[in-house]
Amino acid sequence: MTPVVALVGRPNVGKSTLFNVLTHSRRALVADVPGLTRDRQYGMARVGERDIIVVDTGGLTDEREALDQQMAVQTEAAIEEADVVLVLMDARDGVLPADSAVIERLRRNGKPFRIVVNKTDGLDPDAALADFHGLAGDAPIGIAASQGRGVARLADTVATLLPEAGGSPETDETVAAGGVRVAIVGRPNVGKSTLVNRLLGEERMLAIDQPGTTRDAVEIPFERDGRNYTLIDTAGLRRRSRVDGAVEKFSALKTLEAIKAANVVILVLDARQGLAEQDQHVVGHVLDAGRALVVAINKWDGLDRYTKDRVRADRERRFGFVDFAETRYISALHGTGVGDLLKSVDRAHGAAMVNLQTHQLTTTLEDAVAEHQPPLVGGARVKLRYAHQGGSNPPTIVVHGNRVDRLPAAYRRYLEKRFREKFGLRGTPVRFEFRSGENPYSRKDRAQRPKKKRSSRS
Repeated sequence: MTPVVALVGRPNVGKSTLFNVLTHSRRALVADVPGLTRDRQYGMARVGERDIIVVDTGGLTDEREALDQQMAVQTEAAIEEADVVLVLMDARDGVLPADSAVIERLRRNGKPFRIVVNKTDGLDPDAALADFHGLAGDAPIGIAASQGRGVARLADTVATLLPEAGGSPETDETVAAGGVRVAIVGRPNVGKSTLVNRLLGEERMLAIDQPGTTRDAVEIPFERDGRNYTLIDTAGLRRRSRVDGAVEKFSALKTLEAIKAANVVILVLDARQGLAEQDQHVVGHVLDAGRALVVAINKWDGLDRYTKDRVRADRERRFGFVDFAETRYISALHGTGVGDLLKSVDRAHGAAMVNLQTHQLTTTLEDAVAEHQPPLVGGARVKLRYAHQGGSNPPTIVVHGNRVDRLPAAYRRYLEKRFREKFGLRGTPVRFEFRSGENPYSRKDRAQRPKKKRSSRS
């Protein structure tokens, strides 16, 4: 299970700002208005070598008569779900009674927590934290979330508080034993359950879409043409403004976990409803997790030519940033195109788990550089020397060279396109890591060469 870290505290202490910094996103609405956040917000982040789920919450206060009950319920649920709780406080306000009330709640709950003092920018560090030392046994951590100051040290601290990682890295053997894990995600009423029934070949009522009946994603193993799969059916992801109830909030968390646990994600869209901004947010979660993606546009049967052309144009316009993903136009109700959908899943999974040889990657890099050299930056040219694979699911290509930190984004996109075309990496994100330094093989070669004797002058 992916560890969960909850951000709690009084209103307007900077929880949403810290959420955006940790998740490298702008999903949480930020403004200098107390109580702006009312719903829980989930996002993926990385601390040390661990992936985590960060939960942004509404503000807590000790004035129960002024506290929105729904916000209190959601925040308490976030604390219950969390493995670690970060309690944010405002350095400029000092310790208020509401802060002490939050700490008392956490002590009763028994969850590991740390006090994070925000808005320390422009203040003396020791003076800013002095009032907060008596609230808990561990020393408070000072940050300035709006500037990113102190967040790296906070992340290191969080990494030490996380529970032990479970499981082991994915291998071809484990995939063969458990089957290809396929998460089916999308908005409500786009046909996810109908698609599951069609893939299984039976009418099976799945309670996941009924509010309040289940809190978990449903995993369903099945076999097709001698190949094993595990379907992960998920609740529909709504816009935040339309999400009500603790169960639906918990389902959103489980959907993120299902995406993380999958090998391939099928994003189901409704051709009759049209493509929406929420669909793009779902794709963003898939990219954050680095998972292979197949787009299934459902309810395609019976549409007129004008509507079909409009949907295709929307697909290109809204999802151009995932042009690597195959798109299938299907009817889950009638079965049209569903067989081809699994073919796309197989191709995407094969690309995600590809094993690339170092000499192949280096040769492809050399050919790409020979055809189009990196541009001059500051009067010097970036040199790219060799490449090797750094991981799979998604494929990660590590490129070594000099001054790679100055490589323009356009050239990085050029390299990604060349490697995709060369190795047929269709259906999966491809991540590049650029590292500076000398080729270790070159050092080995130099160490093995006999040293030249210096000639002495008489």
